[in-house]
Amino acid sequence: MLLHCVSFLVLWLPLLLADSDTSDTVNGTRIPTTITKGSNIAKPGCQIKCGNLTVPYPFGIGLGSGCSIDPCFDINCDTSFNPPKPFSNRTLEVIDISDSHMRIKNSVATSCYNQLGNRTRVDPVSISLAQYFSFSDMNKFTVVGCDDLALILGTKGRNFSSGSVCLCSEKDDLLDGYCSGIGCCQTSIPEGLRTLYVSLRSLDNHTGVWSFDPCGYAFLGEEDRFIFHTSDLSDLTFKNRTIENVPIVLDWVIGTQNCTEAQKASDFACHQNSKCIDSDNNGLRGYRCGCFDGYEGNPYLDPGCTDINECVNNPCDPQGNCTNTPGSYSCYCPHGYLGDGRKDGRGCNAQNSQFPVIKLSLGLGFGFLALIIGISWLYFSIQKRKIIKLREKFFQRNGGLLLKQQLSSNEGSMESAKVFSAEELEKATNNYAEDRILGSGGYGTVYKGILSDHRIVAIKKSRVMDQSQIELFINEVIILTQVNHRNVVKLLGCCLETEVPLLVYEYVSNDTLFFHIHNCGGMPWFSWENRLRIAAESAGALAYLHSAAAMPIIHRDVKSPNILLDENYTAKISDFGASRLVPIDQTLVTTLVQGTLGYLDPEYFHTSQLTEKSDVYSFGVVLAELMTGRKPLSSEKTEEKRNLSTYFIESVKENRLFIILDPRVRREGSLEQLHAVAELVKRCVKLNGEERPTMKEVAMELERLRKYTVHPWSQQENESVCLTSEQSDLYEVSITPYFITGEYSGQYTLDSRKKHAINTPR
Repeated sequence: MLLHCVSFLVLWLPLLLADSDTSDTVNGTRIPTTITKGSNIAKPGCQIKCGNLTVPYPFGIGLGSGCSIDPCFDINCDTSFNPPKPFSNRTLEVIDISDSHMRIKNSVATSCYNQLGNRTRVDPVSISLAQYFSFSDMNKFTVVGCDDLALILGTKGRNFSSGSVCLCSEKDDLLDGYCSGIGCCQTSIPEGLRTLYVSLRSLDNHTGVWSFDPCGYAFLGEEDRFIFHTSDLSDLTFKNRTIENVPIVLDWVIGTQNCTEAQKASDFACHQNSKCIDSDNNGLRGYRCGCFDGYEGNPYLDPGCTDINECVNNPCDPQGNCTNTPGSYSCYCPHGYLGDGRKDGRGCNAQNSQFPVIKLSLGLGFGFLALIIGISWLYFSIQKRKIIKLREKFFQRNGGLLLKQQLSSNEGSMESAKVFSAEELEKATNNYAEDRILGSGGYGTVYKGILSDHRIVAIKKSRVMDQSQIELFINEVIILTQVNHRNVVKLLGCCLETEVPLLVYEYVSNDTLFFHIHNCGGMPWFSWENRLRIAAESAGALAYLHSAAAMPIIHRDVKSPNILLDENYTAKISDFGASRLVPIDQTLVTTLVQGTLGYLDPEYFHTSQLTEKSDVYSFGVVLAELMTGRKPLSSEKTEEKRNLSTYFIESVKENRLFIILDPRVRREGSLEQLHAVAELVKRCVKLNGEERPTMKEVAMELERLRKYTVHPWSQQENESVCLTSEQSDLYEVSITPYFITGEYSGQYTLDSRKKHAINTPR
């Protein structure tokens, strides 16, 4: 069995590591370590403990000692410390090893400034894991600071990128124990992430908050181990305290096969009286071993798990006798006593020789019969009440009360939507079979379903959510039930009576616009005329959301992966999870910044003021994407070409438009059309939102341009551009990885005079 070692690349000063007793606890928190129970903890002749850490097989102490299942699981015990310290891969101190996790010392990205705004320290962090290890979802990405922007990029097992901005102006605004965006921000990471890069920057070089916050910090760590305190901002020991007290949790598995495949192999790791457990981490394929109930020991070593003798502690009645059985035990009463001998049962009662055994037996029999009848009588009423309470519980937990409150002000908005039963959707998806999965997004998984009337639908099953995710779910329901437009994905209904909420959409079968722009093969239908039609349809749908809906709707995440195409290649706007309803008497809304890098409006990013012009900017990037066949952001391009919107504008200014156009667009589009669309893109991506056109004006202009004569050599053979595809959040999130070389990191830099944002290498 070939296992690749865990490797970490830490780009800052050496870690300050300290001792802790981790055999059963980590800084006072008890950690289950079932594989350390029993006598066979390590291989015969191998060291069991390094300092305060018990190292169970499949891990082993000593580099190349053969004490582990594979050299990648070797633990180096450094005896230069007192007591000795265990290290993985020679450099990383191991805090704890349990049956499914490994905890290691943390790494904290740091950025410090002096009173004049000059940066005095910068420590980015890059961590990379092998395919048999991944960052556990028990971790949270945390940013601490009042003038800081942190960017986290993840690749390999899952592609992931996220940015977090922490702002505050006064120390009095901070609250102890709350990490909700003021001085402290937190965000989750997806399962299966194996590589991440953390970069930290300041928006104003801490000049406005330096008196109480000279430094910003960003780190990935175990969520339950970090509590924010207002004193953290001025405490220069915060970094070292975090390294010591907030570990990083890793998931680990054996091999790359699931249990069914591994059991057929000769090197199957699970021994006698143990069970094989498939990894519950969707991005980490492999398995682990665990003892059966009633057994203990190390399932990876001969003779496997051994039976626990429960009778040692006499779990039976004091008057009863205990007999140990494989994996369990049984109780019985000695001669002269009656009962089942169990503490939680009838125990053992002395037999009265004057009391007839027959009468006792008849009494017990009739009593048992009466008990059965009573239980049967109560069962149905209790079961009915239980089902009702359970449905009410799920309904409230999934935001049912919030949904009612929202709908009370929009009467009739749910008239066309159906409330589906849980049984109906289970049948439609073949009990949510894996072969029905269309994709996974930030808020859940989407399944293909076939209803009883043979309609094909897309069923969105949310993950187990916290309060903020419930609000996003209800927000999407409210928005889509008010929208009725041929170019917007239609919501058919919802289901709130299940453990996780469900949304049922119309099924859009022909993938995303992003896929068709960047996919290999040169699809014949994807002509300039059809690109212009798709752009006009999308612009019309956004214009409808902005101005024709009952309450204006700002999409907030317009991008080509969120534009789906049906069987007739008609555009459908999708994924309203991040959208915002805007009251008619308001022109802008203040929100936490959400969106996708490359499409995100710089003015919105800078001010947090969301307007419909933010959607116009994002649509301008999509229009440029349609014309050029290039991605909004690309780490493989030169610095000049990395940001599509900036590169497009500069190309138009320097009369280099036809150089950057997609070859097919250049052949098929008329000169007047191409110049007009390019000017439209230039207007849409202006840094000042007030100078941008409305979506209605954009839609009208695109419809006008569609009427122009097609270029005379439009029938020539197509050329195709081969790039990696990306799918919509409605069906699948697959963010193209950014490969970090040198010390480059994507960053928005603010210019107070021009009020714009640019992508800058460092």
